[in-house]
Amino acid sequence: MSTYYFLPTRNVFGEGAVQEAGDLVKSLGAKRCLIVTDRYLGQIGMADRVREILEKAGIEACIFAGAEPNPTDRNVEAGARFYQENECNSIISLGGGSSHDCAKGIGLVAANGGRIADFEGVDKSSKPMVPLMAINTTAGTASEITRFCIITDTSRKVKMAIVDWRVTPQIAINDPELMKGMPPSLTASTGMDALTHAIEAYVSTDANPLTDAAAIMAIKMIAHYLPKAVANGNYMKARDKMAYAQYLAGIAFNNASLGYVHAMAHQLGGFYNLPHGVCNAILLPYVESYNLIGNMNRFRDVAQAMGVQVEGISVTCAAEKAIEAIKKLSRQLEIPSDLKQLGVKEEDFAVMADNAKKDVCQLTNPRTATREQVIEIYRQAYVGE
Repeated sequence: MSTYYFLPTRNVFGEGAVQEAGDLVKSLGAKRCLIVTDRYLGQIGMADRVREILEKAGIEACIFAGAEPNPTDRNVEAGARFYQENECNSIISLGGGSSHDCAKGIGLVAANGGRIADFEGVDKSSKPMVPLMAINTTAGTASEITRFCIITDTSRKVKMAIVDWRVTPQIAINDPELMKGMPPSLTASTGMDALTHAIEAYVSTDANPLTDAAAIMAIKMIAHYLPKAVANGNYMKARDKMAYAQYLAGIAFNNASLGYVHAMAHQLGGFYNLPHGVCNAILLPYVESYNLIGNMNRFRDVAQAMGVQVEGISVTCAAEKAIEAIKKLSRQLEIPSDLKQLGVKEEDFAVMADNAKKDVCQLTNPRTATREQVIEIYRQAYVGE
């Protein structure tokens, strides 16, 4: 079986990197650019700042600040109309995963026509997407470099997983200066999202030497620098290292895919519009505890990467310490301890389990699960056992 490796053509890192946005997007042939962002970044002036950078480079730009925290099919439809009405020929996504995913959806529809639901699944598009550059403002989702696009279908209350190589942005910018204003809770949840990406990719059935190297380094860096970034958002070394760490985690899962943490978290987001990173963080130890027997050696490696001493103990004990380390980190970051605190309802477990079994992310989980086993994992995460 062939192995594919997906990544943007160009990636720019470092404080002040956003200043290069105009020349970079111009190199993609941009003349009139749609900036896709969320309401908050629109209100605080960050989107206007990017527009000014573009205009200095001779690029016209307009702002669509309609990306919701869990972007929906309606957001994509509105953005696609805005794109056409303003006669744009390129897109810049500005923000975290919500803005990037919304922009990818808009770009898919603008280039291929139809509705965003038409592209649910793997590689459903037929035409190249419009030029897309992603400017990242969080250290978590890595959506600025991936072929994943997660959009909520409002009619079904399901997060659609769109996995398509054509939605990979052509250029990605990670400027830690833009991440400095993230509050501690958002820093924590997005960082735990990145940790989930790295761990799920490392234990994935599609893992390979390239993804392994990226995943293990990401786990090491997140375990070391995420608490520091949460404790002091102005500590630029921690911000910079987390920008690299979430990027490495993105490399890993973009090519090795994910598992049941994401398959199940997508349902929580679709049903209750909950923060994706928080859902991942709560589910992570329970899913991976279930997964332990699927690859004990890999979980031993995860424990070691998180700073646990594993020498002189059995592989089983070392693997179990990975789960303990995940729970300890979540407690340090003050992540909610269970799904009950988020308002999740037990009566929804069955339908969410059915939908999780259909999610493309579950295909590479290291241990197969029945519907009943998925329900049980939801129950454990609900009560915080």
